[in-house]
Amino acid sequence: MKKTRAIDDLVKIMARLRSPRGCPWDREQDHRSLRWHAVEEVYELVDAIEAGDDHELEEELGDLLLQVVFHCQLAGERGAFDFEKVARHISDKLLRRHPHVFGDLKVKDSAEVWSNWDKIKKAEKHGTRRARPSALDGIPKHLPALLRAEKLLKKARRAKLDEGRCASPKLTRTQLARELFELARYAQHHGWSAEELLRSETGKRERAWRRQEKRGRPALGTPGGK
Repeated sequence: MKKTRAIDDLVKIMARLRSPRGCPWDREQDHRSLRWHAVEEVYELVDAIEAGDDHELEEELGDLLLQVVFHCQLAGERGAFDFEKVARHISDKLLRRHPHVFGDLKVKDSAEVWSNWDKIKKAEKHGTRRARPSALDGIPKHLPALLRAEKLLKKARRAKLDEGRCASPKLTRTQLARELFELARYAQHHGWSAEELLRSETGKRERAWRRQEKRGRPALGTPGGK
């Protein structure tokens, strides 16, 4: 009950901050103005985790929870949903997507868990406006460029869209790290953004793979395209 009261208190505090007699700054916010605050809080949470600092971890989790409650308050004000509905939605999703825990399905390892999760997710979204017909769907477009490229490559390999060989010479992890850093230095020297360059190239590869996927033909190599 104590945990429930703490969450209830947080929801009530947020409602008060958004009330006519609340905080001017909080009343000025909307979903769009808050979107990068959530991103920043996630990065601060990552820092706390990597530092192994439980005090910082507790604080950053609270800051991230505040973002959730803030968005729920905004949505509740326009009659869309509230914190209770969000919590129920994720609870129901976890029950559905873990039939090996809450049902009778048997799995042998985490790879099979992942495969089942993906099948269930596709079935849930099938026929809705959130359907993901492409094997490349589901990657947030605002991920950092390198992380997005890695996720796209992983999905493309699973779908057998990327079967090209690595053209670069064999490098150790340390050598590769240095190469990546030097590439960033080279881009900066020329006044280019390495982030934007990689984002652009990833977009080209994704469009080429999507065309290839629609044709239903296996990959012959690493696609280029414009």
